[in-house]
Amino acid sequence: MTDTPFRPFETHLDESRALAIVRDAVAGADDGELFLERKRSEGLVFDDGRLKNASYDASEGFGLRAVNGEVAGYGHSTEISEAALSRAAETARLAVGDGGGRLASAPAGTNRRLYSDADPMLDATFGLKVETLREIDAFARALDSRVVQVSATLAASLQEVFILRPEGGLVSDIRPMSRLNISVIVEQGGRRESGSFGGGGRSGLKALMEPGHWQGVAREALRIALVNLDAVAAPAGVMDVVVGPGWPGVLLHEAVGHGLEGDFNRKKTSAFAGLMGSRVAAPGVTVLDDGTIPDRRGSITVDDEGTPSGRNVLIEDGILVGYMQDRQNARLMGVKPTGNGRRESHAHIPMPRMTNTYMLGGSAAPADIIASLKDGIYAVGFSGGQVDITNGKFVFNCTEAYRVRNGVVGEPVKGATLIGDGATALKQIRAIGNDMALDPGIGNCGKAGQWVPVGVGQPTLMIGGLTVGGSAA
Repeated sequence: MTDTPFRPFETHLDESRALAIVRDAVAGADDGELFLERKRSEGLVFDDGRLKNASYDASEGFGLRAVNGEVAGYGHSTEISEAALSRAAETARLAVGDGGGRLASAPAGTNRRLYSDADPMLDATFGLKVETLREIDAFARALDSRVVQVSATLAASLQEVFILRPEGGLVSDIRPMSRLNISVIVEQGGRRESGSFGGGGRSGLKALMEPGHWQGVAREALRIALVNLDAVAAPAGVMDVVVGPGWPGVLLHEAVGHGLEGDFNRKKTSAFAGLMGSRVAAPGVTVLDDGTIPDRRGSITVDDEGTPSGRNVLIEDGILVGYMQDRQNARLMGVKPTGNGRRESHAHIPMPRMTNTYMLGGSAAPADIIASLKDGIYAVGFSGGQVDITNGKFVFNCTEAYRVRNGVVGEPVKGATLIGDGATALKQIRAIGNDMALDPGIGNCGKAGQWVPVGVGQPTLMIGGLTVGGSAA
C-alpha cells in the first residue's frame, strides 16, 4: 500500500502532448475529455468467528471520449502512455465522422472541498482493523444468547481523478470512501432471522472503528434481527402505508429519481418525459438531488466530466422543475449541465446519475402521521427495489415493517412488498413529516451496467393506496 499521490502528467504522460492528442480526437466534435483515474480499495470480512476475507485492489487507467450530437466514441486502457492514448484517440474519432460540431464551453471551475483527500486505508494498521472486527464479533455475540452468527465488514477506498479538457483546462478530485457494516443472525425455536446495519461516507475509517460507534451499529443490527424473529406473515391488498425517514428514501430514488435523469427524458422513455412545469406530486412535495453535502457517500466535488456538483431542485411543491443532466444530454436539450455526469471508472462512459437524492421535510409530527393510519403498514426498512423507467412501476421489499390498526403500531410483519408506480405514489402523498433524515451511507446505484455510490433521504411519509404484497391468507 502506498500513499504516493497520483501524478499522471509527471509519471506517465507529457501534458502538452496529451492535450494535443485530445484536441485531435475531438476536432469537429461537440465535446470530449480525457479522464485519468487511479483507485485503490481494501476490504476485510470477519465472519463466523474468523477473518474470512481480506482484499486489496489497485487499478489505474484512462478513458478518452469524443461526442458528436447523440453519438459518443470512447477508448480506454489500463496502460497510461502516449501510445495507448493515441490508439484510443483513433477509436474516439470514429464518432466524430465529418465533424461539423462546435466545441461546448468548458465547465466552470471550483476551489471548494467537500471532503478530505486523506487516504482512509491509512487510518489504522491491518492488525488493528482485524482486532476491531474481532471485538465487534465478540461484542455482538455477548449481547444476546440467541445470536448464532455475526458478520462484520470494514471497507475503504481512495479514487484519484484528473480530467483534461480540449480547451486546456485540468480538473482533479480526490475521493475517499469508508464503510462499516454488521450483520447478525439470531435463532429461537428453530427459526432463524437476520438483521444488518452500517454506513459510512467520504471520510476516514477512524470514527467508524471507535467502540462508541460500532457498538451502536451492532445493537441496531441485533434489534432488527429480533424484530424479524417475532414477525408474522404480511397482509396483502391495497392499503395506506406510512414510510419511515432516512434509508426508506431508496423508494424515492428508484421510483422517481431514475425517471428524472436527463437521458431518459431526452429520449422520451421516462414516465416524466414532457411534463416539465406540470404537477407530478402532491402539494408540499419538494425533491432535490444534491451532490454538495460534505462527507456524504453520494457527494462529489466535481462530476466525472469536470462540472462542479450542484444542489438541484427536481420537484418543487409538487411541480416538476428540473432534470439531472450531464453535458451531452444538457446540450441536446438546450439546458445547463447540473453536475450529474458520472461513471463507474475510467473504463465507462459518463451518463446522468443521481448523487444524494432526497425529499424535504414538511410540518407534520411523525407520531401524528402514524396515529392517522387506520389500517395499513408502517415500513421503516428496505432491501432495495426495482423500477421500470418507462412507466415508473416499482416493487420494493421491506426488511422491517409493522401492522398498524386504528393508529396503533402492532406486530412486525415479514415478507411485505410495496408495489405501485412513482407518478401515482407522488400524487398520493397525504402527509409529510418534519423529520427529514439522510441514510447512514450505504447506497449504491446501478444503471446500464455501471455502479456508483449514492445517498438517499426523506421524512416520514403517508402514501395512500399502495399495493402491499404479502403471504397472509
